[in-house]
Amino acid sequence: MDLFDFNNNEETAKPLAERMRANSLDEFIGQSHIVAEGSLLRRAIATDRLGSCIFWGPPGCGKTTLANIIALRTNGEFIKLNAVNAGVADVKKAVETARENLKLYGKRTYLMLDECHRFNKTQSDSLLPAIEQGTIIFIGSTTENPYASMTPAIVSRCRVFEFKHLTEEDIRGALYKAIKNRHKGLGKQNVTADEEAIEHIARMAGGDLRSAYNALELAALTTPPDGEGCVRITLADAEQSIQRKALSYNEDSYYDFLSAFCKSLRGSDANAALYYAMRLIEGGCDPMIVARRLVVHSAEDVGMADPRALQIATSAMFALERIGYPEAMIPLSEAIIYVCEAEKSNTVVEAMYAAKADAIQARDDNIPPYLKDNSFGSKEDKANSKQYKYPHNYGGYVEQQYLPDSLKDKIYYTPSDHGYENEVKEIRGRKGKKR
Repeated sequence: MDLFDFNNNEETAKPLAERMRANSLDEFIGQSHIVAEGSLLRRAIATDRLGSCIFWGPPGCGKTTLANIIALRTNGEFIKLNAVNAGVADVKKAVETARENLKLYGKRTYLMLDECHRFNKTQSDSLLPAIEQGTIIFIGSTTENPYASMTPAIVSRCRVFEFKHLTEEDIRGALYKAIKNRHKGLGKQNVTADEEAIEHIARMAGGDLRSAYNALELAALTTPPDGEGCVRITLADAEQSIQRKALSYNEDSYYDFLSAFCKSLRGSDANAALYYAMRLIEGGCDPMIVARRLVVHSAEDVGMADPRALQIATSAMFALERIGYPEAMIPLSEAIIYVCEAEKSNTVVEAMYAAKADAIQARDDNIPPYLKDNSFGSKEDKANSKQYKYPHNYGGYVEQQYLPDSLKDKIYYTPSDHGYENEVKEIRGRKGKKR
């Protein structure tokens, strides 16, 4: 075996998802909202002028692939680390290498950090000066919300690009290309796939292209060839490879069942809501979809009439996540019944939309002076802060203005006469609220 055979074997040994990874923006799948022709990110990559950034999004949506494309396009150096196993010493070494590249060769250095939300404050602080000084161009990749999971000092110095789940159409097209591609895909293995098999994998992958590639490859490797040496992937093969049964209804019926479930919750019909939930789940729908809708409706249609509904629905979703199907169907069913039987009120949704409309259209940012953070303000600011009335000094409530002047008489939330909201009215009365 010569060197070329060895390299070829090494390449074919890689998983399909790795072999099919895009090497250019033209091959890149999805995320048109950030990599479309003429977009900021695409222009920055094309001109090799990309600044520090964070790629945030779900698994299998192209974050690492786009970082690799940047590595191939740049004239600078590219260093990859994973926050799971990289320490402060690794960061310092990367920064020192970046300094040498800049000083000796005038080359910029990109530092690609996977799972960047796993970096603690000490690790982040060791990286911060190099980002500030431009010694390195930081590219972080994370599945967690960076605004909540990362050091604010790092996030504030990066542009955050939010990646979305890939669409079923994106994944479907990628799977067909993988079947036909003779160089990187399954083209040399004489593989064919029934349309319904591809549709099933694309739907069940949940926007994760890596998961879809893995399912396709597993089906191709485990399906015996026919008499002519052709490997044909059927719906049954697809179901086994992705470990999910095909829906026993078409797409239109799926949305009809989901709509009926939601409206049965709103209509307080526990029997109908349970039936439609079980019809969806037994027909192949992910139970988590039902649980998520239940949580939303516990706030949208029950809301303040019975705040416990949200707690119970959220607990059921947590149980489903931790226990799994089928045992978690018991707490999920309990939550469905509770949400149906609870008093109903949509005041939360009405208040949310009314406040959102003013936040967008009125945009009055003149916060009353006594509500501002005046910890480090001027003497005037500190004097204003003394005007603030601390409610606990007045028995828990005192009348004072909280909204800006132009919105001071706005009322977003008005409790209904249903359930707990009756108590809210009584509590307001005891407080002596004017509105």
